Amino acid sequence: MWPLDPSRKEVLRFAVSCRVLTLVLQALFNAIVPDHRAEAFSPPRLAPSGSVDHLVEGLLGGLSRWDAEHFLFIAEHGYLYEHNFAFFPGFPLALLVGAELLRPLRALLNLRSCLLISVALFNSLFSVLAAVALHDLGCLVLCCPRQAFYGALLFCLSPANVFLAAGYSEALFALLTFSAMGQLERGRSWTSGLLFALATGVRSNGLVSIGFLVYSQCQGFLSSLMVLNPLRPLSKLMGSVFLSVFMLGLPFALFQYYAYTQFCLSGSARPIPKPLLQLAADKGYRIVEGNEPPWCSWELPLIYSYIQDVYWNVGFLRYYELKQVPNFLLAVPVAILVAWATWTYVTTHPWLCLTLGMQRSKNSKTLEKPDPGFLGPRVFVYLVHAVALLLFGGLCMHVQVLTRFLGSSTPVVYWFPAYLLQNHEPLLGSLETVPWKPLAGDSLPGQKVPRNSIMGLLYNWKTCSLVTRCILGYFLSYWLLGLLLHCNFLPWT
Repeated sequence: MWPLDPSRKEVLRFAVSCRVLTLVLQALFNAIVPDHRAEAFSPPRLAPSGSVDHLVEGLLGGLSRWDAEHFLFIAEHGYLYEHNFAFFPGFPLALLVGAELLRPLRALLNLRSCLLISVALFNSLFSVLAAVALHDLGCLVLCCPRQAFYGALLFCLSPANVFLAAGYSEALFALLTFSAMGQLERGRSWTSGLLFALATGVRSNGLVSIGFLVYSQCQGFLSSLMVLNPLRPLSKLMGSVFLSVFMLGLPFALFQYYAYTQFCLSGSARPIPKPLLQLAADKGYRIVEGNEPPWCSWELPLIYSYIQDVYWNVGFLRYYELKQVPNFLLAVPVAILVAWATWTYVTTHPWLCLTLGMQRSKNSKTLEKPDPGFLGPRVFVYLVHAVALLLFGGLCMHVQVLTRFLGSSTPVVYWFPAYLLQNHEPLLGSLETVPWKPLAGDSLPGQKVPRNSIMGLLYNWKTCSLVTRCILGYFLSYWLLGLLLHCNFLPWT
């Protein structure tokens, strides 16, 4: 997919190393720290477990905590309970593919163990490819190879790292989203739309990506007005916008329709094992055979909005309670990061922001020399996307999910720290001038292999600037704390 130039090779190496370290640390933390008895979804195990299954559970069980249990349950049993429909089918389908590839091991492993192994392998693969996709996107948008390189390395140390490894859909969503953005930057609208649509089938916030396609089409429309009759470009714009909305909305609509056929139409019930029926009775979970849910009679019967309202209490300012102060504190760093990025960009390019990124300055001559890096004009739409996600997540969602919500959806949380490092860390210049001995056969003649400057900064922590220590301290502390707490059912969701 991507040519393996030296910088991409270094990103690939670092991403693989971080994935392996993450899996090792979660197994270690899961072994030495006792699990907290949380009030989380915990269905009974139906298949018998052997010694190899117990080994897999011991090594990878930390990846199945909190919402991961929902994804594993859906992959194993399907959408049996009403609240399962809060989780989109893209990731469970990927896990089923992985379990099918592991079918030769079914003599030793039950289905759950195969699914756990699929989580570890697939999410590691998705995360590594997402890092390379982010590097590719950064090179296209930032026009600054160093910042693109730093941003991709920072993604490997993401504060949301535990969710990129655990049985969550963030890694797959990040891969599809960053790849779709890269395809759109190359002018491949149809490929981009398809990838964005697949991302919508993985997470509902993929619907927000419609804005990227619409913005790109509006840019083309404004450019064509200079040479064509406005009626033809306008009709083309309206058609393109309709197709974009249809393409990205289709996975969501099909999923809602599937839920409607299960709960609102007769004759759609299927056999449910008795232990799972008993769990539904004990916990009050609604199943297909039960009474018709109230959302079936709505004019627009959307199960997703009903579930978010009733089961998760998601809504405007509903999370603003005194007891949620610790969760707000967890979300503060990523919120500050996006707010700081927005302030920096808007104060640097006020006219560009007033013209919605269509014109960088009142003086047209300056358009010929756009700023490279994070302050470049092409970053505008990505910043708007990040701000939209931050506002929606901060006002309407459980705020503790902001870290993984933004960390898997927007490149801004990696590009802006990369910009800060390049502009506020004097040590980077000296690190990059130190000779680097290339590995035999790794690089073409005449090419220099880039140093992993992030690791260089960590080795020289005491001499780093305050900004650098704050950025790397935030990324690393959330990575380690997330693994320690999340993998033992402690509050890190």
